[in-house]
Amino acid sequence: MKVLVLNGPNLNMLGKREKNHYGSLTLANIESKLKQAYPDHKITFYQSNHEGELVTKIHEATSDGTEIILCNFGGLTHSSVSLHDALKLFHGPKVEVHLSNIHARESFRHNSITAGACNGVVAGFAEHSYLLGMEAALRLSKEGV
Repeated sequence: MKVLVLNGPNLNMLGKREKNHYGSLTLANIESKLKQAYPDHKITFYQSNHEGELVTKIHEATSDGTEIILCNFGGLTHSSVSLHDALKLFHGPKVEVHLSNIHARESFRHNSITAGACNGVVAGFAEHSYLLGMEAALRLSKEGV
């Protein structure tokens, strides 16, 4: 299974930022855990601090054989109609993931624009959000969603 894991702005700074929300985990740690848990899948990770680059990656995924998208768009989750619209173009399972529980944080984080274009959302379980999101996406794929 070919999987694209997209990470948005500031996620490259994990391990250095707001440890009360994100702990000391780095993006490389998350990538390693996901690859270890799912060694039989081709998992590609991409992080960008630029919205347009993330949109382009989603566009590419519509025709490059990608079967699943996991996405954590960080702050763009709450503001990007462009990412929402790009996700709608991808017809495989899409799961939004968040390390922290966005509903237990500031009120502006409670609304996810991008979630509406995804099959589901997993939030609040630290690095396990990615693992749970992958499990959900694989099940959806098996069911032909």
